[in-house]
Amino acid sequence: MSRKPVKLAIVGGNRGASFMNALSSLSDRIQLTATCDLNEWVLLQWKEKFPEIRTYRDYHEMLKDPSVDAVFILSPMHLHARQSIDALNAGKHVLSEVIATRTLEEAWELIKTVERTGLKYMMSENYCFSRSNLTIKHMADQGMFGEITYLEGGYIHDLRHLIHHPDGSLTWRGQLHQQFNGINYPTHSIGPIAQWINLNKEGGDRLKQVSTFVSKSRSLQRYFSEHFGKDHPAAGNGFWQQGDSAVAILQTEKGVLIELRVDWTSVRPHNKTHYLLQGTEGAFITGRHHQEDDLIWFKNRSPQHVEDGSEMWEPLQNYQPQYDHPTWKQWGAFAVGTKHGGGDFLVLEEFISAIQEDREPSVDVYDAVTWSSIFSLSMESVKAGGLAIPFPDFKAKRGE
Repeated sequence: MSRKPVKLAIVGGNRGASFMNALSSLSDRIQLTATCDLNEWVLLQWKEKFPEIRTYRDYHEMLKDPSVDAVFILSPMHLHARQSIDALNAGKHVLSEVIATRTLEEAWELIKTVERTGLKYMMSENYCFSRSNLTIKHMADQGMFGEITYLEGGYIHDLRHLIHHPDGSLTWRGQLHQQFNGINYPTHSIGPIAQWINLNKEGGDRLKQVSTFVSKSRSLQRYFSEHFGKDHPAAGNGFWQQGDSAVAILQTEKGVLIELRVDWTSVRPHNKTHYLLQGTEGAFITGRHHQEDDLIWFKNRSPQHVEDGSEMWEPLQNYQPQYDHPTWKQWGAFAVGTKHGGGDFLVLEEFISAIQEDREPSVDVYDAVTWSSIFSLSMESVKAGGLAIPFPDFKAKRGE
């Protein structure tokens, strides 16, 4: 096992800045050598923070840099697949922000490239690495919930301010809402619960089919009317393809039912981390907002009401640190100071460890393309009136 520092390049320096604390905490194992961004001002900010770093505006020029071992891709979503494939073909390991791919064609090409090159590929789904989600995975792996029958995952987060530039023109997120209609940002919702039932893993389960429905589109039309006037094209009828809320029902090969919801334009306080697990011996549900606890219940273990003996939820924190995941026990003190509940540190740590230990990362290419394929499959389902669309078996075909 090699502990030689990994020479890392950041692609998409503006978004990459949110990982500054995590990178600093791993400075003994990561040597930050390069960054790439189209914005010269962003590159100057990185140069001030890391004077030795090399800066690039041309991605393919950066890939020629022999001092770069791996790239962390934080560019706009529609660039992830092609930039990942190009980096792998250039001999670089890849950590990619979500989602990994937007089409099935991209998914198959990414799989083939990872298999052919033998390099490490990981998708940076940081919600898998929060303390609570890791705890539930650890409990599920020990069978504490019994047989898991039903799961929910939701990403409900008002991000309307990221839809547009100051002049009212659309960002890539705005273009996403204008052009597509379905579960357009699935991995925060599916990632943690997929790991709870070991999707794509040995002895685990596999996604079988997905059926998707989307509400009417209202929030962005009203938002643009209020902020840019009724004459703005985005304030008119029919401009936005994407509905406000998208809900998908997924079924696994073993009969587990999964409900996903994505809504990042409706007006409301956010609930970015909505998850639910139902098993034959226990259940878990996240708090709906910051003032509520994550709650858990176990048959014949959790307390009962004194008055009538009825079952009671109890805070998940009652089971921590006893049932904290080994990953959190090892790295939690470093992770807790970084964003997304420590996930920003832990995705980097896992990626670097996979390279140094020459093993598959916990969110590998098969996880990445399976979770990301909900994007295209859900839109196919919406167009077909909610028809159940089967999932490809990416792993069984091994890219053939």
